[in-house]
Amino acid sequence: MCTFQMRVITWLDWFHTVTLVPIADPRAAELAPTIPREDLEAAIHCIAKNGRIYRGARCVRFIGLRMPLLAPFSLLLWIPGVIYLAEIVYRWVSRNRHVLGKLFGCKSACAIVPARRREP
Repeated sequence: MCTFQMRVITWLDWFHTVTLVPIADPRAAELAPTIPREDLEAAIHCIAKNGRIYRGARCVRFIGLRMPLLAPFSLLLWIPGVIYLAEIVYRWVSRNRHVLGKLFGCKSACAIVPARRREP
């Protein structure tokens, strides 16, 4: 997850419902031992309290429902068929994130970043 994504998610998480764990953090392998590192690098993942793992656009939908400003967008992803289109868009953005980052002025934002603590 890039620095920009981490800042945005942290800012939108008013109720502190999300714990961000970069793949460089040793806890990542403990939390998701069955997910290969290549998959973790390819898409954002989240683990629900019940242990279910969400990936890509489904992860965005899951965490978005827990953040007031993202909830309307996340609800749209529940319309039949929309999540499949969102997955296609997510995969395209993920594959092209380095190019897109350069277009939008990100320097090394798409690089893997070290663990970061939430500011009080």
